[in-house]
Amino acid sequence: MDLERQPEITYRINDVAQRVGLSHKRIREYEENGLIRPIREPRTNNRRYTEADIRQIQRVKALIHEHGFTIACLKYFLSAAPCWIIFDCKQKAACPTYGNAHQPCYVVVAQAALRDGVKRCRQCPIYLNRDQRMTALLEKP
Repeated sequence: MDLERQPEITYRINDVAQRVGLSHKRIREYEENGLIRPIREPRTNNRRYTEADIRQIQRVKALIHEHGFTIACLKYFLSAAPCWIIFDCKQKAACPTYGNAHQPCYVVVAQAALRDGVKRCRQCPIYLNRDQRMTALLEKP
């Protein structure tokens, strides 16, 4: 029996904005700042959001509105902290990135030739913020 993959359900920005309680402008701002990366329809270039995108938007919204983070702060942490800390990974010991903290996770995944992982990296906020310049948070005493 050949199991066909079901296409992933996606949502338009109107539906997502209503569901998460944010404006279209705010959701696009999250995208512009590398916190999400919705799929684009090939013919129309319209944004299409997956359930994972929606969860990410909700999490970013909570970090900003409930915990006082800024978008700049989130971008800094995405570039500075290892992925298993950012995502609170429960399976980190089995991941090739866990033993290699000095290289970004997307580099390790690409070197390990984990094709599924590389595909997921393109949607990941850590990968999307890979060009963020790191600076010291504090000076040494």
